[in-house]
Amino acid sequence: MRAILVIGFYSVLQTLSAQPLTRQSLQLVNTPKDELNPVVSPDGRSLYITVAGHPANSGGIKDPGDIWVSVLTETGQWSAPVHAGPVLNDKGYNAVAGFSADGSQLFLVNHYDPSGNTSRTQGIAVSRNTGNGWSRPENINIPYFQNKSDILAGFVSADQSVFVYSAETYGTRGVEDLYVTLRGADGKWSEPRNLGSTINTQLQELSPSLSADGKTLYFASNGRKGYGSFDIFSSSRLDDTWTAWTTPVNLGSPFNTEGREEYFRNYDHAGFSIYTSTHNSDGYANIELFISNDPIHRDSTIVASVHNAPDTVTKIVPLSRSFNEDQRIRVHGKVTSSKTGENLQASVLFYSPEQSETVQATVGNGYAILIPSTREYNITIEAPGYISTMEKLNVNTYEMKELEMNFKLQPVAMGVTVNLKDILFEQGTTNLLTQSYPEMDLVVSFLKTNPKVKIELAGHTDNRGIPAQNVKLSQARVDKVRAYLISKGVESKRITGKGYGGSKPIASNDTEETRQFNRRVEFIIRKF
Repeated sequence: MRAILVIGFYSVLQTLSAQPLTRQSLQLVNTPKDELNPVVSPDGRSLYITVAGHPANSGGIKDPGDIWVSVLTETGQWSAPVHAGPVLNDKGYNAVAGFSADGSQLFLVNHYDPSGNTSRTQGIAVSRNTGNGWSRPENINIPYFQNKSDILAGFVSADQSVFVYSAETYGTRGVEDLYVTLRGADGKWSEPRNLGSTINTQLQELSPSLSADGKTLYFASNGRKGYGSFDIFSSSRLDDTWTAWTTPVNLGSPFNTEGREEYFRNYDHAGFSIYTSTHNSDGYANIELFISNDPIHRDSTIVASVHNAPDTVTKIVPLSRSFNEDQRIRVHGKVTSSKTGENLQASVLFYSPEQSETVQATVGNGYAILIPSTREYNITIEAPGYISTMEKLNVNTYEMKELEMNFKLQPVAMGVTVNLKDILFEQGTTNLLTQSYPEMDLVVSFLKTNPKVKIELAGHTDNRGIPAQNVKLSQARVDKVRAYLISKGVESKRITGKGYGGSKPIASNDTEETRQFNRRVEFIIRKF
């Protein structure tokens, strides 16, 4: 059970002397399961949370999360939560993103399928207060919305004009990045916009929220120095582009601990904040509440700590040369199926191109390895029957001692499309850039590990230029990639290729920022 904490919160942007905090017990709210995504209703009387893996969930113990509701009693205590029922819950991940200011509308992450099964489309939905409960959620269309992660976390502002969320897409800088979409006067939502490199790191940014005035962003990250595996940070928005931000600052103690903190929301009008933590909760999400009559300071001193790893290492291939014990970082985590959530027997390989050194772990229930600090790494994750993937890690500090990195692999299935985002060409040519080769080598490894798989390579451009020439260029690039795969020992009959030009965009062609996502090479599973 991951702790959900509520702390009196008047101004974390001020540096003040430490104040005493009073903890309000939430024993009735907490369960032996994960409690996630706490959201308080506008009247302050109801606490909506997501509980994962509960037997009473729509999908039972394998359900990734259903919405449950706790109410504030006359004694000032929060009651044991009750399941919100089949209207708001299905077999997928269900969570509250926010309320309208008057409480008449409830915004929910993910789309809903009338059958009650997990929806095949993605986005957010809205439910309306009927006086006797909540109406069946209506899906909201957000153009070019996409999330490759199996969990979507976000925040809808009380005026219903802003949705900030964490997702993994073709354009993410790391694993999950933070994005924003805005609702116009016509009621339509804009294409998602990445919040930019000041906020997003090469690792994970999760569970964002905004202050009441929309100018302060709160989010969880494991890509910056902190107290535990994930810490809460804040940043101030500098203009209306939503890409200009102040440097994020760690909220410090008492907010962040050696555990994992996420889902921070600031209810400054009521004098408290709420979030989740694994501190003192056996590694699961749990809820605690703190109240203070004074502003809570933000520590300026950042510490690093190491806690016990729940994972086991079955194999470690040591580095080719030794390194200083004090100049290394412990990386641990799990590899799971994006479909079932089960742990996979997988290989996780950390490769440092600069030093030509490799650290490899074979993962069962988890992995934990030591790697030298202040280096860049390519990380490849592979498992038979699953789509191989590659991530990047830039460790640029000796101060961080521990990092949690969890990976999800997609099962091989007919029609699955994989974007090879690091296969890049010189502009207007078929000349491959150097950084393309690790990605192509990963495809070779995937095809050799899964010898029955056949793929189609698909080449795409943006919509600029003459369409016929774009098709010709995309076909020539596909042919170049196919030739490389064959040269590495993959049978030619297992690879077909087609250039589509600009006919199949995955993003808008209105700006260069979004056009770059349309210039891509993919492969599609055609037989397995």
